[in-house]
Amino acid sequence: MNAQEIIDTLMLIIVNYGPRLVGAVVVLIVGLWIIRFLSKWFSGMLARRNVDLSLQPFLAGLVSGLLKVLLVITVLGMLGIQMTSFIAIIGAVGLAVGMALSGTLQNFAGGVIILLFKPYRVGDYIDTGGHSGTVREIQIFNTILKTVDNVTIIIPNGSLSNSSMTNYSVEARRRVDWSFGMTYGDDLDKTKSTIKRLCDADGRILHDPEVFIAVAELADSSVKFAVRAWVSAADYWSVKFDMNEKIYKAFNNEGLKMPLPRMDVHVMAARTT
Repeated sequence: MNAQEIIDTLMLIIVNYGPRLVGAVVVLIVGLWIIRFLSKWFSGMLARRNVDLSLQPFLAGLVSGLLKVLLVITVLGMLGIQMTSFIAIIGAVGLAVGMALSGTLQNFAGGVIILLFKPYRVGDYIDTGGHSGTVREIQIFNTILKTVDNVTIIIPNGSLSNSSMTNYSVEARRRVDWSFGMTYGDDLDKTKSTIKRLCDADGRILHDPEVFIAVAELADSSVKFAVRAWVSAADYWSVKFDMNEKIYKAFNNEGLKMPLPRMDVHVMAARTT
């Protein structure tokens, strides 16, 4: 091939592919500028919505990466490169990786959902899947709980996002329930007024709504009272335990007997003939 043929070939390539190449370069430059603008806007939106700080850069990078992949595919298509096989290969590889990492991806997706929708936060006391404790850390793949006896529990986020959960820290107030009993023959009104007096004297117990005291059951060996009072969530356990002690002491001071299981046995002498 002589010089003239080489020049003719180059001119043919420029004529056939030059406009495509220029258009592809323009689309690439403009597309990168648009992606940069959208990434900044998306990051600002995440910050305004108070999305978890550990999740913001990941989501922004994920969106930016997906947009750049779409841009590259578009540019290559403008140059006349057949992308059907390339996209099929990417899809097959993605499917194989997804199947191999199905559990990990499930935990990852669960972590994203938890960090976005915040069914619980760090410091909340939750109960889920037979485990209960205070949330110490929310990671992308796992949530770490600390139990009341200082045991660390690591729970995969996939199971947390797909199962029922009780969050005891969402509401500012909680209701404390007690069941106190008195023996048959004791003064019912005196017992009821003693319980009411102790509840009114405890400043941690709220008065709106009022303390509920009623006879719940006439049991075999006792008359049982149902007592319900509202307290701040932080005072729940201290009020519950303290009131048990106060009731026991007050009943002794007031001459009220705490009921004990009792069984009456009647012995009949056999008659001799």
